[in-house]
Amino acid sequence: MADPVLTGTTGPVMTIRLNRPEKKNAINRAMYEALTAALRAAATARSVRVVVLRGGDDFSAGNDIADFLASGRPAGMQPVLDFLDVLASFPKPLVAGVRGAAIGIGTTMLLHCDVVLATPSARFQLPFVQLGLVPEAASTLLLPAAVGRLKAAWWLLTGEGFDAEAALAAGLITKTVAETTLDAELNALAARLAAMPPAAIRQTKALLQAPHRSAVREAMTREVEAFGAQLKSAEAKEAFTAFMEKRKPDFSRFD
Repeated sequence: MADPVLTGTTGPVMTIRLNRPEKKNAINRAMYEALTAALRAAATARSVRVVVLRGGDDFSAGNDIADFLASGRPAGMQPVLDFLDVLASFPKPLVAGVRGAAIGIGTTMLLHCDVVLATPSARFQLPFVQLGLVPEAASTLLLPAAVGRLKAAWWLLTGEGFDAEAALAAGLITKTVAETTLDAELNALAARLAAMPPAAIRQTKALLQAPHRSAVREAMTREVEAFGAQLKSAEAKEAFTAFMEKRKPDFSRFD
């Protein structure tokens, strides 16, 4: 079985590729651990100046629901929290390339990237409420800051999906590119950033992060507390059960 997360380094650029195409790159605990390890290694490696996050035909369909249910629920969240912590504090340029599905964490992780390129096939969605949960990755702070409160509220409360054109217009992504040129444009952009003065580019990113650093941690803490409570709720149980049974959930009996 192929590794679900692949890493490779070409010169000063590290590539981290989600590689679970049969599950549309849905992320399980092992993948979170591998992503965290790769980002930690890249953060401390003097030879790495830029990291590129890639998927395949799909960027990520979000959390692997079956794995999520088998994880012991709140106790199984630690690999996710470790990943979000290193992602939010990553000190070097982080570039993402998105094709296909970018759902849940597949969208919220993009809020911590410095440049996001997406193809016309990209489809974004934040279906936390539909699953009886609340958002994560400080998205309740960063998404309104990026796209405005009303647009963020619409996407988070309704869970309505949207395409790359809408994501670009709202300010969630940097640029749309053709399907056939995404990889080449990611490589060219990474090379361009890697050729910049490394200390200057790291300090510039740190300055961009500084006004939000404590607020991001506070938002993550609030979200984790609410997420943990909701994860144990009857609403979430009904949502997950309905998902696994491939039926429409019934929330009519809940207050």
